[in-house]
Amino acid sequence: MAAVDLSAYDKDTMPNAEDMAFGIVVSDWNDQVTHSLLQGAYETLIANGALPKNIHVYHVPGSFELIYASQQISNNCDVDAVIALGCVVRGGTPHFDYVCQGVTQGITQVNLEADCPVIFSVLTTLTMQQATDRAGGCLGNKGVEGAVTALKMVKIFGNIK
Repeated sequence: MAAVDLSAYDKDTMPNAEDMAFGIVVSDWNDQVTHSLLQGAYETLIANGALPKNIHVYHVPGSFELIYASQQISNNCDVDAVIALGCVVRGGTPHFDYVCQGVTQGITQVNLEADCPVIFSVLTTLTMQQATDRAGGCLGNKGVEGAVTALKMVKIFGNIK
């Protein structure tokens, strides 16, 4: 069975992001993966009309720090959406389970409390190969998916405010 690019989207149906602002918070742990996610998210926002001056990138040490950074960006920066990018790969200890659960619950909580969408684009994989497959490899780029989701959520809910 051939791999499917999970990040493909219909560019003709995407909202124009010219008047939108975004915060991207990216974990520098597993940076060979997360920086590829960042590139995918950034390029997708630009391709859909976002202006470089309206895309604010913040680097944090690891995926667990995405929670606090997403909260601070959503509360203190003039953005329409926050995209959280990270990568946690299973190791030989339960650390993976605690980090994945904590990050998932933390970003969920921030998303519920924020005045803008907070997009969860954190890879939680069993192997580094699975991560690279989802960070610009044969399965697409989760950063692209995060940017597409952010654009659509801003479009859907932008008129509510």
